[in-house]
Amino acid sequence: MKITLNQDPAFPETEVIINCPRADEDILRLVAMLRVYQKKLVGLKDGERRLLDVKDILYIDTADKKTFLYTENAVYESALKLYELEDALRELDFLRAGRSAIVNFRRIQSIRPELGGRMLVTMDNGEQVYVSRQYAGELKGKLRELERSILQ
Repeated sequence: MKITLNQDPAFPETEVIINCPRADEDILRLVAMLRVYQKKLVGLKDGERRLLDVKDILYIDTADKKTFLYTENAVYESALKLYELEDALRELDFLRAGRSAIVNFRRIQSIRPELGGRMLVTMDNGEQVYVSRQYAGELKGKLRELERSILQ
């Protein structure tokens, strides 16, 4: 793969163009990663609606029929339901961790197996989230996929 970066203050905005013989799985993954930087979610905190970069969200969970977005330093409430966020963020490496949680795979620092088939993930900021046995297989699959892509 050939990578070229052209910098010029005269460019009005950043534009990414991918020239390829065909859009294979690697190219589609690259496009999805680039789209992460464009996606925003609305979070409510202290009576203000704030635009949050999706890449900054560590995990999402629900409590008392409310959905919360966790960043490194703050917690925001979302008007969206967990299943709506799961659908919207699936292509951006967000994985279901349990009935009431979704984690950002790209923000996981470490993973440790636990009793009963569960897994404990530690996020970039040190917070820990349990992945239930039901969803641990998806996380393991994502890890294998990552390892394979590094070896290629």
